[in-house]
Amino acid sequence: MTDTPLVGKRVLVIEDTAENMRLFRAVLKLEGVEVLEAEGARLGIELAGSTQPDLILMDIQMPEMDGLTATRLLRADPRTASIPIIAITASVTDKDRSKTIEAGCDGHIPKPIDPAVFGQQIAAFLKPQ
Repeated sequence: MTDTPLVGKRVLVIEDTAENMRLFRAVLKLEGVEVLEAEGARLGIELAGSTQPDLILMDIQMPEMDGLTATRLLRADPRTASIPIIAITASVTDKDRSKTIEAGCDGHIPKPIDPAVFGQQIAAFLKPQ
């Protein structure tokens, strides 16, 4: 593990695909991140409110509730309104990016992720200490 801006940070990953969750967890742990996991949007919203992570990685296409709806709900809650939310999605058109920003996401990282730069991409969205 290197000394990166992510060391000691708590990142909530809201992702419904087990393979993606394993990859995100592995890469983030190498960066020194404490990873919080939610398999769906509803659990993710609850965890965000109770744990106050430093950053949220939000899958956009999930059953039950999509990531755009979840992001809007997180932005409407004073406890979670200021937490950076990064969309992680295979939908990468300009229209898709616009939808994530309109919903309240701070940024957009396309799937599949590049493990070599994933940590740097996320660190760019963290608030300076």
